[in-house]
Amino acid sequence: MRCAVLVNGVPASGKSTVATALVAQFDAAGIAAVPLSLDTVKEGLFAHIGTGDRDHNRMLGRASYHAIFNSISAFPQRLIPVIDAWHGFQAEEVLRAHIRRAGIERVAEIWVAIPPDLAAERYRARSSGRHAGHLPASYADELYELASVARPRALGPVIEVDGDAPIPDDLGARVLAALNGEGGDV
Repeated sequence: MRCAVLVNGVPASGKSTVATALVAQFDAAGIAAVPLSLDTVKEGLFAHIGTGDRDHNRMLGRASYHAIFNSISAFPQRLIPVIDAWHGFQAEEVLRAHIRRAGIERVAEIWVAIPPDLAAERYRARSSGRHAGHLPASYADELYELASVARPRALGPVIEVDGDAPIPDDLGARVLAALNGEGGDV
């Protein structure tokens, strides 16, 4: 059965940090996992296609998301993809279609929770060091509003972590239990 982990949360919530720690915990436990980050793929597209306005950025985000799930469809089933993205940036049916196309039968979601003011503060602080193709620091005001209403997709079991706290030492074990437990079928 092909499984996947969705590391979900608004921009600047700490998803990449959580995904990196989860892959390390899986590796230490002998579990084959691969990190897949929307931003990593999108920055590769920026380098070859170029940057542009917000619509261009969104288009490259959709293309990156599609490419991630296309790649997963070719993975061996024992390899667990850990997909780091704001999974709420598209309609839920788009995510469900990608999951089906990739042959993923069970998902667990890590929801990286963060207060709106901290998400906005982090976004502003990191914007000057990020690739120019990402949204500017002024997006932090919009992000504040988004973080106030954002919720997990809940297409499978959801494990919430605090984006402003150390990564739980048992996160990998909890995710594996969620992937092996009841629920999570899509």
